[in-house]
Amino acid sequence: MKPPEKGAGMNEGMWVPRRITRRDFLGLTVAGIGVSMLGGCGSGGGGSSEGYRITLIQGVRGDEFYISMECGAQAKAQELGVELDVQGPPEFSAAEQTPILNAAVQASPDAILIAPTDKVAMIGPIQSAINQDIAVFTVDTFIEEDIALANISSDNLEGGRKAAQALAGAIGEEGKVFCISVKPGISTTDQRQQGFEQGLKEYPDIEYLGTEFCEDDPNRAAQIANATIQSNPDLAGIFGANIFSVQGAATGVRQAGEQGNIKIVGFDAGPTQIKDLREEAVDALVAQHPSDIGSIAVQMAADYLDSNEKPSKKEVKTGLSIVTRDNYEKPDISKYLYKAEC
Repeated sequence: MKPPEKGAGMNEGMWVPRRITRRDFLGLTVAGIGVSMLGGCGSGGGGSSEGYRITLIQGVRGDEFYISMECGAQAKAQELGVELDVQGPPEFSAAEQTPILNAAVQASPDAILIAPTDKVAMIGPIQSAINQDIAVFTVDTFIEEDIALANISSDNLEGGRKAAQALAGAIGEEGKVFCISVKPGISTTDQRQQGFEQGLKEYPDIEYLGTEFCEDDPNRAAQIANATIQSNPDLAGIFGANIFSVQGAATGVRQAGEQGNIKIVGFDAGPTQIKDLREEAVDALVAQHPSDIGSIAVQMAADYLDSNEKPSKKEVKTGLSIVTRDNYEKPDISKYLYKAEC
């Protein structure tokens, strides 16, 4: 059933809403309007999903991972007739993201899809949105409290293990390696680090030097890489746990004159990472499927708003692809390379 047009008002003394949403349900039932007006599940596209307003709040704006997620979300929103608003903070921080979330809540969307920038600090702001009867789904990252309707993300533990396998293969399964990540407290990169450390346990001849944090700054990551190389001239490999970490690692290795000698495996596959891969500054990339995350999240939100039924799965995992110089141009891999714009 297509919802009434915006501006529909009084009809013989009864209020008729612009669209029937989850938040209208109780009031409509009291008014004697049948539950059947809510329509069926919108998994087939279009239909009763038309007219919903959904807000996607990225972890940081301008990041090719989140741009690619936006592309998938926008494509699905257009298919379903959903209005999608996309926002993001200038930095990956709870202090920057919280006011954006608060402002989005004031606009009263039907659903919010958010990549929390801190798994603890964003609990309160997300709970405030839920308290306003807004459906909240987390995408990519998550929070420690089980309050969102579902989380749609990559399997970051498995991604970390895959990175360990790829780096081990690149260095002949022996030598010193370390990890550059963003900062502690981010669910995704915490899990990638954990998976990487788990994976390295399979290689007794690899010495793990630990993890250092770049605060999502590629210049800082380059400084860390350069300093570690200077203190460990026999360093064999580096794992960069996100776009800016691997970008900085590649820069630091070049600056130290060790390109080709020190192997680098990175998480994410933006244009800069693919350039570094082609130029042999990076040896392998673990590509997430962010477009799929955005598309699935919009579909799940629309389905929930249509049916008022909670998702059957609290965690939905999307795929990962290992990108190398041998396969990055192949169609089944190139479709997962991140975009700088939709």
